Amino acid sequence: MALIVQKYGGTSVASLDHIRKVAMNVNINREKGNQVVLVVSAMGDQTDQLIAMASEITSSPSLREQDALLATGEQVCAALLAMTLESMGHKAKSYTGSQLPLMTDNVHTKARIVDLPTGTLLQALSEGVIPVIAGFQGAAEDGSITTLGRGGSDTTAVALAAKLEADYCEIYTDVDGVYTADPNICPRALHIKKMSYQEMLELAGLGAKVMHVRSVELAQKYQVPLVVKSTFKGNKQTWIINEEGVMENSIIKGVTLEKDVSKVSLIRIPDRPGIAHQILAPLAEAAINVDMIIQNVSIDNYADLTFTIPTTDLGKASELVNQVAREIGALEVRANNNIVKVSAVGIGIKTNPGVAARMFKALSAENINIQMISTSEYRISCVIEEKYGELAVRAVHHTFGLDEPKEPAPSE
Repeated sequence: MALIVQKYGGTSVASLDHIRKVAMNVNINREKGNQVVLVVSAMGDQTDQLIAMASEITSSPSLREQDALLATGEQVCAALLAMTLESMGHKAKSYTGSQLPLMTDNVHTKARIVDLPTGTLLQALSEGVIPVIAGFQGAAEDGSITTLGRGGSDTTAVALAAKLEADYCEIYTDVDGVYTADPNICPRALHIKKMSYQEMLELAGLGAKVMHVRSVELAQKYQVPLVVKSTFKGNKQTWIINEEGVMENSIIKGVTLEKDVSKVSLIRIPDRPGIAHQILAPLAEAAINVDMIIQNVSIDNYADLTFTIPTTDLGKASELVNQVAREIGALEVRANNNIVKVSAVGIGIKTNPGVAARMFKALSAENINIQMISTSEYRISCVIEEKYGELAVRAVHHTFGLDEPKEPAPSE
């Protein structure tokens, strides 16, 4: 008998019919003798609908009240799924984040998990109850409802799997696993059967929407095996496990396109110790993630500093950076949101020389100019002009031999 944590995304529970099909899937696992803990997202695009409703009232809602509003989507779904399971003869009970309780810090809309006691769930499991948890949410020390950010239900599921020492965590979504690229961009992208935590971490952080990056971090930290599969179609799945367990070690495992990225440049800043900290510290305090950073060579004791951030944070970041620019006497601040980031990811990068050169050659052959470059043991990222994004992905994907072979033409 296995203990399995299953997470169902919004498309998997988009309607009552979908919820019934999920319940049938749970029923199959119970018939096999497995214990199942369920984590659900809000139904379909309900979260977006709630955000739209809030925006009709105010353009800048209180983050505390925004969390209180958005958390209701998962609660509705959890209750409906528990009712469905009960109608099939199972004992089931829904739980909100605060009822577990899943304790977080008090950073609304981007909260991080502080503690997750398991007594409530272990008691329920011992009584034969199927717990159905509203994902994406928790509670701060003062009792306020908090949310974990977009994709936070993945994080809820992995955290539960880690604390409960589950055999594995299944992530059900609308795709049947992870592919070497977005099939909408590269129709011949290959399905990946196994990949390492580090590869998935890089892919998730670089625009792949299959899993939330923080959930992969947790899985790697606590060695939780992950399975990504489709709720309703096919039998394909992708296992995300330790690097040692990945036998198919191709040099590049996947190519991503990250669109939610903007570039900020401070021109002619004083080149002295502490300036970079003075510029970036306010962004850190505002929970704005700075990714790629480039500073050019000092000329006459002045330099330029350029970095990338999520486009959703550009307005706030520009406000903070302009204030610092005035304080340090920078010549000007430039912002550009007409860019994208194309990345090649794979554990083979660290042991195979010339990977970067092959990627740059592929982009050059398409006459695509590279504005910024960032590398690590597992990835190579290039910032380019937005209009070339999909072309760049296809070029890099083809260069590393990731296209599925074409079907042979029928013989005459």
